[in-house]
Amino acid sequence: MKIAPSILSANFLYLADQIKQIESEVEYLHIDIMDGHFVENLSFGPMIVSAVRQISKLKFDCHLMVQNPTNYIEKLKHAGADIVGVQVESTQHIHRLIDQIHQLDMQAEVVINPGTPITLIEPLLDEVDSILVMTVDPGAGGQKMITKCLKKVVTLNELREMNAFHYRIEIDGGVNAETIALAAKAGVDVAVAGSYVFGSTNPQLQIQKLMEESQIDEI
Repeated sequence: MKIAPSILSANFLYLADQIKQIESEVEYLHIDIMDGHFVENLSFGPMIVSAVRQISKLKFDCHLMVQNPTNYIEKLKHAGADIVGVQVESTQHIHRLIDQIHQLDMQAEVVINPGTPITLIEPLLDEVDSILVMTVDPGAGGQKMITKCLKKVVTLNELREMNAFHYRIEIDGGVNAETIALAAKAGVDVAVAGSYVFGSTNPQLQIQKLMEESQIDEI
């Protein structure tokens, strides 16, 4: 399993330093983009993505929690995004957005909230590069994982194997040293971790702990 630290939980005054602390441990950096409408909070935008790109070569996994995702796709390409995640609940034109992301040579990720069934995204499974299963309600860090959401991960694994799909399965929300083992057992490929990593004085060590716990074999 891979860990994608979420900078939503980082100390913004020392953002560059905190990213540098974890860069040698991970492949992905998770960047939440919120507009204050789809979710209540405001967070980062393409300008921050562009600024962070200047100091990091990690793969930027940009999660759009916005009402009009179409307005962000091209801006994120220019800012240096590698993966763009779109909430399926935020648009009536998800196929068009996936195509737009691919046309700009980025990877397309579809995101589903805890209350959204997999059936809503089944027509997309052969088109996307990644599926992000939210294991908390989106919009704020530090929440407790809704563990029953991991049942979706199990189902997505089964569908991937049956149909030879190639998407990654990612989760976001409540990832810590205890829940990471449950995620690994369910078949998660990438786990987003925010407050557990950046809420510590040693983010690098926290990532190492997550990696260790995700490798524990079932007894």
